[in-house]
Amino acid sequence: MKGTKMKNKTRIISVTSFLLVSILIMSYGEQKAEWKGKIENEDGVIIVQNPKKPLYSEDVFDLQEELAIGGADEREEYMFSGIRSVDVSEDDKIYILDYKRAHVKVFDRDGKYVMTIGRLGQGPGELNRPTTISLNQKELMVHEFGRFSFFSHDGEFLRHLSAKESLSFNARIDSQGNIVLTEGIRDPDNPRYQVKKFDNDMNLVAEIDSSPLPDVQRFNPFMAVGHWLIDKDDNIVFGYPETYEIKVYAPSGQLIKKIIKKYDPVDITEDEKKEQIEDLPPQIKDRVVFPKHHPAFYRLCLDDEGRIFVQTWEKVGEEEDMYYHDVFDPEGRYIAKVPLRLRPMTCKRGRLYSIEEDEEGYQVVKRYKVTWKYD
Repeated sequence: MKGTKMKNKTRIISVTSFLLVSILIMSYGEQKAEWKGKIENEDGVIIVQNPKKPLYSEDVFDLQEELAIGGADEREEYMFSGIRSVDVSEDDKIYILDYKRAHVKVFDRDGKYVMTIGRLGQGPGELNRPTTISLNQKELMVHEFGRFSFFSHDGEFLRHLSAKESLSFNARIDSQGNIVLTEGIRDPDNPRYQVKKFDNDMNLVAEIDSSPLPDVQRFNPFMAVGHWLIDKDDNIVFGYPETYEIKVYAPSGQLIKKIIKKYDPVDITEDEKKEQIEDLPPQIKDRVVFPKHHPAFYRLCLDDEGRIFVQTWEKVGEEEDMYYHDVFDPEGRYIAKVPLRLRPMTCKRGRLYSIEEDEEGYQVVKRYKVTWKYD
């Protein structure tokens, strides 16, 4: 009888323990993810320190292809020779710069051809070696060799603006008409890529940040190069991937935030070295020096909700052209690590636009619907 009571008591304890454990597991499962980083304020600059692991798993991000423009299409208006830059207007018209043909093709939100802006030349409305395009609410700006050309959204030529002898790259226009660009500075003591901001008459407003020019005597094909973009509030988001640090500058040029993340460096493989050597001109090959690791990251992309996409050098398994992208929320917290095969160019109104190639090697601009599955 005692034995029976003892067995019943043991069963009761076991059942109770099972219920308690189940409740604890259910409670834990219902808890929201907890960010393990730290945010501090140092002399008016917000410092966001992020851990290696993101707040959420990969499952928080989903892409659904909606539209493809270009590819192996026999119609002239849908063919491209060399896509360099893409931007999207507030009414979802898609502007695509074909730098080889020196014009901008415009498509409506359904991918239907609307018009072509510009043609090769140096006269009014013509384009001379264009490199990037950028839209604000009023104008389309085309950055060319030595100048800028401005058009209305409907393709009407408005004016040219001289770059004033600067060796400029990667220029963009903000909502107020200011121009931000990267200038190559051949200073013997400090050769660098300098990010500068000008007003719409090319008067200097601020010098933002910089990264070194390549060393031609000891050439590193994988050298860290600064990359920047303008966000929805006209802040300039700058990253120099010598370290994993992203800086945010206010429209005035003042540093207001640093986003820092711990990371594991990615080794440069022998295959990557071989590929780079093959593509270099003979006079450079003997000067090549390879470091052990890739830079901390490759490039940035922003969406209009304040998120920052950072393309890393970490490949997804054995996939040749698929890389992990770190995603930071508007506060600078590392929230997700997502695998992407595509190269994001811009992300607006919940749509991501990228430049890709089809199976036959033709360039295509694709649009994806973005779904975020986190609170």
